[in-house]
Amino acid sequence: MFIIDIFSRMRRTIHQKVLDKEPGLYVSLIFPISVAFLLTFVGARIFSHLYPDFYIPWSKTIRIHHYAYGFFVLAASGYLALIFSGPRAKFLISLLHGFGLGLAFDEFGIWLKLSDSNPARWSYDGFLVMSGLFLFVISAGPGLKMLKILWPFGPRLRT
Repeated sequence: MFIIDIFSRMRRTIHQKVLDKEPGLYVSLIFPISVAFLLTFVGARIFSHLYPDFYIPWSKTIRIHHYAYGFFVLAASGYLALIFSGPRAKFLISLLHGFGLGLAFDEFGIWLKLSDSNPARWSYDGFLVMSGLFLFVISAGPGLKMLKILWPFGPRLRT
C-alpha cells in the first residue's frame, strides 16, 4: 500500500513543481536513472564475469549479446516517454531507461573496438562507472530530497 502512497506523493510534488515553474524537476529524475544504471551495469559485469558462456539461445546460429537487449529497453523507454507524461510514469520510465543504459553500455568497448580485450575493458568500465557515479553525485541532492518527500514513512505533504 505504501507504493501507492509514494506515487501519489510524487504526482503531487511534480505537479506543484510544474505549477510553480520550479527548476530541478528533471535533475531529480537523473537520480533514479543513475541508480538503475549503476546497479545494472555492475550487476551485468559481475554476471558476465561469473557466467561468461551464458546467453539466451534464440537459435543455434545466432547469439545476441545483452547490450542488444539494452537497446530494445532504451527504445521501449523512449516510446513510453512519448506516450506517458504523468509523475508515476516519469519515475518508472526513468528507472527503465537507466536499466537499458546499464545493459547497453556494459559492452561499450565492443561498440568501439569490435573486440573484447581485458585492458581496454577495464578502462571503458572504469570510465563508465565514474561517469555514472558523477551523475549520481550531481543528482543525489535533488533525488534524495524527492525520495524524502516520496518515502511513505516520512512527513506527509499537505495539499
